[in-house]
Amino acid sequence: MLRLAPLFLLVAAAGPARPSAPLTLPEVDMIRVFKGARTMELWQGARRVHVITGIQLGGQPLGPKRFEGDQRTPEGRYTIDWANPNSRYHLSLHISYPDAADRAYAQRRGRSAGGMIMIHGQPNAWPVGRVPGDWTDGCIAVSDEEVEALWQAVPDGTLIILLP
Repeated sequence: MLRLAPLFLLVAAAGPARPSAPLTLPEVDMIRVFKGARTMELWQGARRVHVITGIQLGGQPLGPKRFEGDQRTPEGRYTIDWANPNSRYHLSLHISYPDAADRAYAQRRGRSAGGMIMIHGQPNAWPVGRVPGDWTDGCIAVSDEEVEALWQAVPDGTLIILLP
């Protein structure tokens, strides 16, 4: 099921106020995230339809997420399994982390694997633009315009592969 989101018009800082065209994407059936390159590829079948650059990760971006509070972004194969229109960030799409293997790894070490890993926009209270650097607790942050396009193009059940 595709979602509808409010589309906000962006206005150029200089010159006459003109709205820019919102980012529109076809329906996506796979997302590949390359953490080291800070890119997110969006796929429809065997065709890459868009690349989002400059994604922002957890405050400790190297290595896979292992435990709650480690500020790492997961690595592995998951799905987008639900969406939150009332997020503290501009829209959010939930990644199905942790899976059974993630929970077992953490449990063997007497820890929680954590959860609530999302693809989301910027904080709702952020005035304009993007928070600098890697700042999430393990989520993937994109611009508000990008998350609005993802919100419309990424149905529940979409495969997401997170790579180092």
